[in-house]
Amino acid sequence: MIKIPPYLKNGDTVGFVCPSGFMSFEKVIESINVFQEWGYKVKIGTTIGGNSKNYFSGTDEKRFFDLQKMLDDDSVKAIFFARGGYGLSRIIDKLDFTKFQEVPKWVIGFSDITILHSHILSKYKIATLHAPMAAAFSNGQHENEFVLSLRKALRGDEINYKTAAHDFNKKGEVVGELVGGNLALLTHLLGTPSDFDTKGKILFLEDVGEYLYNIDRMLLQLKRSNKLKDLAALIIGGFTDCKDTERPFGKTVYEIINDVVKEYDYPVCFDFSVSHTTKNYALKIGVKYKLKVEESVSFVEIRS
Repeated sequence: MIKIPPYLKNGDTVGFVCPSGFMSFEKVIESINVFQEWGYKVKIGTTIGGNSKNYFSGTDEKRFFDLQKMLDDDSVKAIFFARGGYGLSRIIDKLDFTKFQEVPKWVIGFSDITILHSHILSKYKIATLHAPMAAAFSNGQHENEFVLSLRKALRGDEINYKTAAHDFNKKGEVVGELVGGNLALLTHLLGTPSDFDTKGKILFLEDVGEYLYNIDRMLLQLKRSNKLKDLAALIIGGFTDCKDTERPFGKTVYEIINDVVKEYDYPVCFDFSVSHTTKNYALKIGVKYKLKVEESVSFVEIRS
């Protein structure tokens, strides 16, 4: 049974942290302001703008302590990750989720935060929120449907998304629990304590900045690890800023993905709006959805 953290109400506190790559306070301030406009209080962690000397937002110890403090803080009802990047896998095994299990709270983010999503779902059966981070709020973009989908998810509105047809889509209708996130991070988690179960699940994948051959390799790793075999369905999001080698790989990224999964009978949806671009709907990981792939695609949360 999956635990659903309490939805937020006016006056609740949201903690802001950077457990991975550095992000300046100036680039986070707009998202802080918007959360306050939405009616929430904000508690700023020490890793927001906390280091400018190297890639990370602080030492492993500092990033661990900041996140652990937010996990244990009774006044914090959700944790918003300002950015991803790289670094969570350096501290994930040190984190203590004892209090978090007793009093779950929404964990919000994507990219490197995929590690937390997978870890929390697989070990503690608690739902999390794959959703836009601080950069999505910049330049007034907080009024677009994707950032607003985060607001709706946090206050408990039912998720109901639609998307256009794609030539590689495979029709069908299923109900299943949602798992997934960033392809590179999911592959990184194979064989670790944060590994994820895909049997009977709806799996979604997205990525950014990868070489085409590397996407092929990571998908084959998932396939050989039996992560693609017994899915209820597969959702393919954006694979943006892909790179090719001097001697071309010879296929587009969606052609690569289609070739890897075309033998399976379950429904497949391509070009869903979950990505490293502004097109990034909030998705509750661990929650059941109905996916219907026909002339168009609908994706609806199932409420018990």
